[in-house]
Amino acid sequence: MKMNKQLKLAFCLFKYFPFGGLQVNFINIAKECMARGHKVVAYTISWEGEKPEGLEIVLLPVSGVTNHARYRSFSKLVHDHVQRENYDALVGFNKMPGLDVYYGADVSYAAKMMERSRFHRYTGRFRTLMALERAVFDKGSRTEILLLTEKEKHFYMDYYETGGHRFHLMPPGISRTCLPPADADKIGAGKREELSIGQDKTVLLMVCTNFKIKGVARAIRAMSALPPEILRKTELLVVGKDNPRQYSRLAKQLKVLEQVRFIGARSDVPQLLMAADFLIHPASIENTGTVIVEAMAANVPVLTTDICGYSFHVTRADGGKVVGSPFNQEELNSALHSMLTSNLRNTWRANCKNYIEQTDIFSRSQKASDIIEKVAI
Repeated sequence: MKMNKQLKLAFCLFKYFPFGGLQVNFINIAKECMARGHKVVAYTISWEGEKPEGLEIVLLPVSGVTNHARYRSFSKLVHDHVQRENYDALVGFNKMPGLDVYYGADVSYAAKMMERSRFHRYTGRFRTLMALERAVFDKGSRTEILLLTEKEKHFYMDYYETGGHRFHLMPPGISRTCLPPADADKIGAGKREELSIGQDKTVLLMVCTNFKIKGVARAIRAMSALPPEILRKTELLVVGKDNPRQYSRLAKQLKVLEQVRFIGARSDVPQLLMAADFLIHPASIENTGTVIVEAMAANVPVLTTDICGYSFHVTRADGGKVVGSPFNQEELNSALHSMLTSNLRNTWRANCKNYIEQTDIFSRSQKASDIIEKVAI
């Protein structure tokens, strides 16, 4: 779809860095809008990594020592720029006032705070982040909301009285590079050789940028509960940008350090999926979990938690196992052992393949751009 009129769009994001799920979707939607002939200006506090051709990037000089003070300053500066530059639409990838379209990747802050002590409600952080969220979801707001899962829709409607017509459910939006090519086995074997992983090993893959909330410690504990004869044949490969020190220490304490490897942020995740036998994603907080669908697209069975917004894809496909809530480490341990010893591995792989062939998992950027255009005109 390409419009005759060129739109001038402002995109805003607190921080940009490579490999973050939100950041990847920010770039993909910006590129889709630019491919349709529109002008996109990106406002942010900081930018790490490559700058896409054609995208104008404006770094705003925010004030404040704490993150929430900097976010508040950022939202005011964005508002000032938008007023001066006369944009057709302001698209936000974080919550803030004045947005025409909000890409809702984050879980509700109000919902998270309900699980915390009342003391937090008297902090500046609470007041600021609640105000930013309310500006988007309040019943008096006109912001259109791009929702990634149905999981939180009803909370927003109950808590803020958000009109249901303002929510637009998006497909997962993964890259087609995750689909295995004809020589996927050869690529996977080559990647194992590159990483010095024996072809006889069972590889558990984790891909995440926040080790704490994505469950790296949970995965390590589940590894340590495996019988010695299974543990010797299993390797946990952790991909992502975070400090692994405390997790390496935990692995050492639990005597599984030889079976756990941290290889940092990587751009070859599709190839790593081809080298993996399973994906494990036992997150404690996860609005979506795009890597879950990426693994399924690569025909890799998944072990995850039901807190993940995309865990329902695993259940619908019968493409692995989903651990229920409230989380129980013993249940994860048992599920991992069961998957590693099951004769259903090929069945799960085939189920993933069939499900992906029948499900729209690729068109998020296109659908999001359609709504941005509709709002802008």
